[in-house]
Amino acid sequence: MADAKVIPFDDDRSRGSAVQRPSRRRGMGSRRNKGEPAAVREVQPLPGRPEAAPEEEPRTREEPAPPSRKQGDGWERRVAGGLAFLRRRLTGDYEIDDFGYDKELTDQVLMSLLRPVYEKYFRVEVKGVENIPSEGGALIVANHSGTLPLDGLMMQVAVHDNHPAGRHLRLLAADLVFMLPVVNELARKAGHTLACAEDAERLLERGELVGVMPEGFKGIGKPFGERYKLQRFGRGGFVSTALRQGTPIIPCSIVGAEEIYPMIGNAKTLARLLGFPYFPITPTFPWLGPLGAVPLPTKWTIQFGEPIATSGYPPEAAEDPMLMFNLTDQVREQIQHTLYKLLVQRRSVFF
Repeated sequence: MADAKVIPFDDDRSRGSAVQRPSRRRGMGSRRNKGEPAAVREVQPLPGRPEAAPEEEPRTREEPAPPSRKQGDGWERRVAGGLAFLRRRLTGDYEIDDFGYDKELTDQVLMSLLRPVYEKYFRVEVKGVENIPSEGGALIVANHSGTLPLDGLMMQVAVHDNHPAGRHLRLLAADLVFMLPVVNELARKAGHTLACAEDAERLLERGELVGVMPEGFKGIGKPFGERYKLQRFGRGGFVSTALRQGTPIIPCSIVGAEEIYPMIGNAKTLARLLGFPYFPITPTFPWLGPLGAVPLPTKWTIQFGEPIATSGYPPEAAEDPMLMFNLTDQVREQIQHTLYKLLVQRRSVFF
C-alpha cells in the first residue's frame, strides 16, 4: 500500500476528459479503509448486481441530430405548410393583383408542376442570368418556337429558379391564350397578360420583369425546315414600350424548343374550322393520338444576352420610327447570332 500512486483531486479536475471521475454514489464495497491515501480505486460491483453502464459523454453542439428526426421535422413542416396553404385557399385569405396574378399559387403549385419538366425532361441549361437586373423593370425579348408555347413557360422557370433575387417573369401572351377555357385561368394566375402596350407599360412602371416573344404565331408555327431562323419582329412595339419607360431590353436565345414537335405539315382547312392559326402535323401527331402530343425530350439551353439600354434617349424617341427600326433590328440580330453560336456548340439534340 505504501507504493500506491496518489493522484490529487485537483489534478483530476484539471484533466477533465483524461481521467474519468467516479460516480458520487458508492456501494458498500467501495468504501476505503481509514488511513489509506485518497487514491482512485476501481469500483467493484456487488455480487448479484449487474455492472452499471459507463456514463455517456454529452453530445457536442456540432454533432448533428439523428437523420430520422431531421426527416421527420422536414415532413412535418411540409404537411403544416400544405395545410396552411389549403386553409388560405378555402377561406380566401390570399392576394391577387389587378391582372389576376396569384403569386402564392404560382410558387406553391404551378412552379412545382413545371419544375420536373424543366429539370428532368428538358434539362434546361441557363446562361447569362447575371444580365437580368436585381430590381426594377426590364423587358426580356426571346425567340419563339416549338409548335406549342412551352418555351415561354420554361423561360419563366429559368428566371425564377436561377436569378439570385428569385424574380418572377410576367409574359405577354396572344389573345388566343385567353380565349381557351382552362388555359385562360391558369395563364392569369401565373402572371401572364395580353400582349398589348398598355399592359406592358403598367407592369414595367411597377418594376416587373416582362417577357415578350415578338415572332408570335409566325415563329411558333413555322415549318421544321425553317428552324432557328427568326421571323419578322412585327412593327417594333416592344421597343417603343421600353423607350417610354426607359427600361433595358434583354435579348434571350432559346435552343432546343424547335425539335420538341417537328412540324412537317399544316392542315390549314382544319385550322380555319377550329379557329387556330395553324394545325400542326408532326411525325407522331395526329397519327398516335394523345400519345403524339407528348413532346420529344430535347436538351435545352437558354441564354440571356447583355442588356440594351434605353434610358439615354429623350421621351420623344418612342415616336421615332427609324430609331425603333434600328433598335428592333439590333435585338433581332443579337438573338439570331446567339442562336447560331449555341447551335455550333451543341453536340446533340437530345444529350
